[in-house]
Amino acid sequence: EVQLVESGGGLVQAGGSLRLSCAASGLTFDDYAITWFRQAPGKGREGVSCISSRDDSTYYADSVKGRFTMSSDNAKNTVYLQLNSLEPEDTAVYYCAVAVKIDCLQSVRRPPSYRYWGQGTQVTVSS
Repeated sequence: EVQLVESGGGLVQAGGSLRLSCAASGLTFDDYAITWFRQAPGKGREGVSCISSRDDSTYYADSVKGRFTMSSDNAKNTVYLQLNSLEPEDTAVYYCAVAVKIDCLQSVRRPPSYRYWGQGTQVTVSS
């Protein structure tokens, strides 16, 4: 069974940085996309960044491009999201999620494509 556990959220001032981690276990698939989503109060889930196992390509939403960086450590079965130059608008619960047999561009705007979700970690950016 796939388990995803996020950590690293917290309270930070605007302009600050955080690094989120997502520890994955049970990932035995060859073809999957792993994505960081976020959900602000009263809003839907937004796909922020994604890595596809097909070619290790990385996708970023326009809202975070140039500020956030997603990476993976295969030895630790962990993916990371480095959040820099944070803005109050980045305040949300951040989730990592896995979709199987699909790539990032096909799935990142379709949260129902994702079968496995972590519990989320809160990021709060004060102005």
